[in-house]
Amino acid sequence: MVTFTFTVDDLARTRFAISPMWELVSGVGLLRDPSLASIHLPWVEEVRAAAREVDTTTLLPLIPPRGYMPDFLTPPPSSPLATFEDELELIRTTPAAQVRREMGYFLGRRKAPEALEIFLVQPRRALAGLTETLSLLWELTLEAHWPRLRALLEADLLYRSRRLTERGPAGLFEDLHPNVRFAEARLEVQASCSADEVALGGRGLLLVPSAFAWQNPRLIIDPPWQPTLIYPARGVALLWEPGSASTSEALAGLLGRTRATLLEALDAPVSTTDLAHRLELSPGGVSQALTSLRNAGLIAGARRGRSVHYLRTPTGDQLVEASQSS
Repeated sequence: MVTFTFTVDDLARTRFAISPMWELVSGVGLLRDPSLASIHLPWVEEVRAAAREVDTTTLLPLIPPRGYMPDFLTPPPSSPLATFEDELELIRTTPAAQVRREMGYFLGRRKAPEALEIFLVQPRRALAGLTETLSLLWELTLEAHWPRLRALLEADLLYRSRRLTERGPAGLFEDLHPNVRFAEARLEVQASCSADEVALGGRGLLLVPSAFAWQNPRLIIDPPWQPTLIYPARGVALLWEPGSASTSEALAGLLGRTRATLLEALDAPVSTTDLAHRLELSPGGVSQALTSLRNAGLIAGARRGRSVHYLRTPTGDQLVEASQSS
């Protein structure tokens, strides 16, 4: 177990972010052993053949099924809006001394396998090859699915931010994961780590929701990174569902079948076009129903680029939850 000790400054500097690189690296690990990826099997089956075409000789040995993974492979995002390209650049520019240090942690007393010797002997060259591999894997396995993944992760951040605002730190952490417990300015996390206690010392904690790290929380605590907790995002089990055909009859009776189906689907930010495609409805019908739901205060919309993304409001959440428990 690892215990994080918070000060007032740490609570003020605790922040949220999404990491495309963490999702890619974790997903690649699951592709190697689909038995660990029951929730993500639809994605695994779709992309596994393409991923096999990529030479992962120097990547896969860095991704153990459990335990420490070199942090330079998944640098904590410096911004809540970090892109995959931003994180790729962080990896590419990791100082050589840091690469060697983290490889030392990773290898322990083991001799470096031949495929990994380059990270000790020529770290800059190793990173250049590694980023090429990651970029190709991103293009072949995750880029097309990223809008859906990002919507799920953003919905989790919205939920966590609301919990923090309404209930403070205790509310933020109380349903994060069964292996996470917050009490008296101390956060206890059941996870393997190189330290038993971490004093945040004014650095705050970075919270990163993940779809592919869906079973247990993971930690990054070593400098120069901000201490980071990666935790399973809410709603991961529904990530690859094609759309719901089991709309609550109570909700359908109240709102009408189309509006009820849309309201239940909006637990993550989604555009009109994506909703129409996922639920096999006409864009015009979806747009009209969304307007009714928005006028009723059950959903809210925000523009992102050229499209508007919609999400249930707290009132909409309460209505869906009540209909599902009736």
